[in-house]
Amino acid sequence: MRTGEELRAALRQHFWYHCIELRPGIVTPGVAGGAHTLPYYGIPADLSGKTVLDIGCWDGFFSFECEKRGAERVVGADNWENAGRGAFDFARTELGSRVEPLECDIYDLPGTLGGERFDVVLFLGVLYHLRHPLLALEKVAAVTAPGGLAIVETVVDLETAVLSRPVMAFFPGRELNDDPTSWWAPNPAAVAKMLMACGFSEVLNNIQVWQGNRSIFHALKMSDAQVERERQRDHRDRHRRPPVRR
Repeated sequence: MRTGEELRAALRQHFWYHCIELRPGIVTPGVAGGAHTLPYYGIPADLSGKTVLDIGCWDGFFSFECEKRGAERVVGADNWENAGRGAFDFARTELGSRVEPLECDIYDLPGTLGGERFDVVLFLGVLYHLRHPLLALEKVAAVTAPGGLAIVETVVDLETAVLSRPVMAFFPGRELNDDPTSWWAPNPAAVAKMLMACGFSEVLNNIQVWQGNRSIFHALKMSDAQVERERQRDHRDRHRRPPVRR
């Protein structure tokens, strides 16, 4: 086993996004997260017997936390296209974790998982980075078990946040946080309506605004029968023949 100094030296070989405690007093030098932020997300304190999918897990902070809370199985999914998977693997080894890494794109998740669905799905800090946000939420719904919980955290558009009308701001360049990987900022109403359109029956905006321009949502997945009824109703409404004028 490495000494404390050896561990500190070794972890500096990786880029860390989250602050992960690897041992008492030894925390990765991340730029976000940390134990003090966990209460805001509302992740269930007891995940005993639950399966968890962490989409966009990066270096695994939330995946490892769910494992600590007793989850039976945790899958951490990401494409690790920016900084690579080194930090995740380093933390996983140091923590003796059983979290399963899954390298794939979000749009491929349902197929990659072979139709498997999870009791809890984390989708944190990902939505606003995607070119196709509604399609992405459809994929989140597809991997959430009936009655399961999806937790979504995203940047929201503050200029329209007070509106009940669902709208999204589009950022084709570096307008959002000077970050060219950011595309969209939906207002809270848009996030809720999009989730409901994808098969979630109850959506709660747990934290309306935090960290300046972000929100956290909890959504409960409909039963398969409810999803099918909503799909058929939507199809009828959108493909209804106009009345014949005589």
